[in-house]
Amino acid sequence: MKNLLIVAHAPSPNTQKLREAAARGASHGDIENVSVTVKAPLDAGPEDVMACDAILLGTTENLGYMSGALKDFFDRTYYAVLEEKQGLPCALYIRAGHDGTGTRRAVETIVTGLRWNWVQDPQVLKGEWQDSFETEVEELGMYLAAGLDAGII
Repeated sequence: MKNLLIVAHAPSPNTQKLREAAARGASHGDIENVSVTVKAPLDAGPEDVMACDAILLGTTENLGYMSGALKDFFDRTYYAVLEEKQGLPCALYIRAGHDGTGTRRAVETIVTGLRWNWVQDPQVLKGEWQDSFETEVEELGMYLAAGLDAGII
């Protein structure tokens, strides 16, 4: 059994919908050998990263940067997992009220330092809320879990 960790900041009803969509996609009925753990960034730590085989990150765009909660997660886990989790498959979605550029750059910088491997370009959900955002994040979770299940990531 492989383990997919979803670490997503969800301070609003819409971002909670996104986190639930990611988990729903990752738990698709055709995916048989992947367990899914969903945690808020302030509840996740190095032990969660050490126990996973892939990670899906979710954050809001806060003043052109990632959420403070996700930054706190990275601050607490970075050095504890740096050597052992190099090559960890990862993906990211950003709920961006503006363009998400600074948020994406910040997370990519940290992920590069961790030497994790992007399995897909970061998904930036820009502008006013759209119901299609849920579908996009659900598909991201499903594709990540399916790749893990099939042994291709």
